[in-house]
Amino acid sequence: MRTGLLVCLAIALLACAPPPDEVIRLGIASAPANLDPRFATDATSVRINRLLYRRLVDFDAQIRPVASLASWQVLAPDHYRFSLAPDRAVFHDGQPVTAADVAATYRFILDPDNASPHRSALALIRRIEVLDDTTLDFFLKRPDPLFPGYLVTGIVPASAIRDKHPLHERPLGSGPFRFQDWSEPGRLRLERVADGQLVELLRIGDPTVRVLKLLRAEVDLLQNDLPAELLGYLDRQDGITVTHGPGDNFAYIGFNLEDPVTRDGRIRWAIAHAIDRVAIIKHVLGSAAKPATALLTPDHWAGNPELEPIPYAPQQSRRLLAASGYSDQNPLILEYKTSTDPVRLRIATIIQQHLAEVGIQVKLLSYDWGTFYGDIKAGRFQLYSLAWVGIKTPDIFRYAFHSESLPPQGANRGRLADPQTDRLLEAAERAVTLDAQAASYRALQAHLLEVLPYVPLWYEDHVVASRDAIAGYHLARDGNFDGLRHVRHAHY
Repeated sequence: MRTGLLVCLAIALLACAPPPDEVIRLGIASAPANLDPRFATDATSVRINRLLYRRLVDFDAQIRPVASLASWQVLAPDHYRFSLAPDRAVFHDGQPVTAADVAATYRFILDPDNASPHRSALALIRRIEVLDDTTLDFFLKRPDPLFPGYLVTGIVPASAIRDKHPLHERPLGSGPFRFQDWSEPGRLRLERVADGQLVELLRIGDPTVRVLKLLRAEVDLLQNDLPAELLGYLDRQDGITVTHGPGDNFAYIGFNLEDPVTRDGRIRWAIAHAIDRVAIIKHVLGSAAKPATALLTPDHWAGNPELEPIPYAPQQSRRLLAASGYSDQNPLILEYKTSTDPVRLRIATIIQQHLAEVGIQVKLLSYDWGTFYGDIKAGRFQLYSLAWVGIKTPDIFRYAFHSESLPPQGANRGRLADPQTDRLLEAAERAVTLDAQAASYRALQAHLLEVLPYVPLWYEDHVVASRDAIAGYHLARDGNFDGLRHVRHAHY
């Protein structure tokens, strides 16, 4: 019925399709929340900020840090010198990017009065010293061979910090795209610096409407957040190309570990065993995902390939619930928060049904992205579902799980306070070689799978649907929007 309705609507809309123009439009499920890289944490903002700002360091295909704005030397285990590239881009107002801008960006983040959510990940920086316009030194509180990989925040002008420029809504960076207009909340227009190509990112919350707009040529590209049946429908349409690629975005269910119910590990394990991940991946995600065991994929250099996915075991769920005092006569009742994104809401509804089958009554609460994300950061939930995107280095574990990383200092949104987790994290950070760090992080991930602050769900593949009039867009494994750097009209 849904597909038939889609076809009818598509025919009607195509009959009055607008004439093409030279703007390339990407339809997205949610709008960015903050275009200031010192504060942005939601996936859409982070992906767009990669286009607007350049960072000192980026990563290669093997997730190893490589020079971006600057190369570096290790002068001592706790002393790094960064030298800005002579051919680096300038800020979009024409001013050069200098070492003073780099220092100002990171000093702002490190100042606790500014409440940057990235402060905890950079807390090992003891001092920053500017030597000249192109050279600066970072002194650390302790050695960490991963340190260059932490310097991935987009660099903002020192003058913008001094003048309190509203970067969150009028960004000013040195990235491959410059900000042009954001006059409507759901329509962000950027200009590609290299050739002046205009790109619009349009928020279209409903995936069916997003697909119809692609068919009607109101948008040129869609990336992710589309249910399997719509992707299958698009794949059968003339003039549309659907491309899949592997991904490492980690979908999970998170718990409030201060809640008197979900702090009980037996309850968390009962929920984990009740979810049939394999069925969801096959029937809802169109087999475009792989079961997850930890935040890092098994093939990451610090991942743990020995971990096994949590099995679907509803009888074990019932036994754990009974041991916790719950039964059909005294059912466990929980609140589960998610966003209003239709794909996420559909998955949450299926998980609600899976939990009902073992005797857990779930009240599903869905909110617009801003309200939902605000509740999660504030700890106003029992359980919720989200995804970590674009994870490169294992410092994410401190940011997400250390007892000192409660929001806004970090993203320990479940309020995990586990001494063993803290000890394993700190041991990993003290390791002086990458091999030793990898071994420590593997042990940490095994421990987290036992403690279960998250239920690992899956690593989602990425998919882009594009009109054949568009060429040059390539999917990234972390789902970023870097493909916009090379996308073009096919007739060019």
